[in-house]
Amino acid sequence: MSALPADDRRGRPDRTGRPERRAGAAPREPRWRDLVGEEFRAARRRQGGTLRDVARRANLSTQYLSEIERGRKEPSSEIIAAVAEALGLTLLDLTTGVADRLRGSAAPQRSAFRLAA
Repeated sequence: MSALPADDRRGRPDRTGRPERRAGAAPREPRWRDLVGEEFRAARRRQGGTLRDVARRANLSTQYLSEIERGRKEPSSEIIAAVAEALGLTLLDLTTGVADRLRGSAAPQRSAFRLAA
């Protein structure tokens, strides 16, 4: 834990590498790489696969796949296709899953906005 008060660390990355959000700050739109990574991880876990197995099938290092799943790396379209294929996902499966995640993360914001209107 940092010795600095939270106010002194504002805007600096936390352990996940994401900047801390200030209280009362508007929630930011999720990043594409975060959503794709979450979808890849969810698909891998549903299938009972390991990072190592999927990385091997996609011809990637385990570390790189882990970074993709955590939203730390912005994968190219070729890498996205390789991981999706390794997981048995089509582009439609992937984009539908990402869209569902995006709708799920936006739903509470929209409801709160409607109440305020």
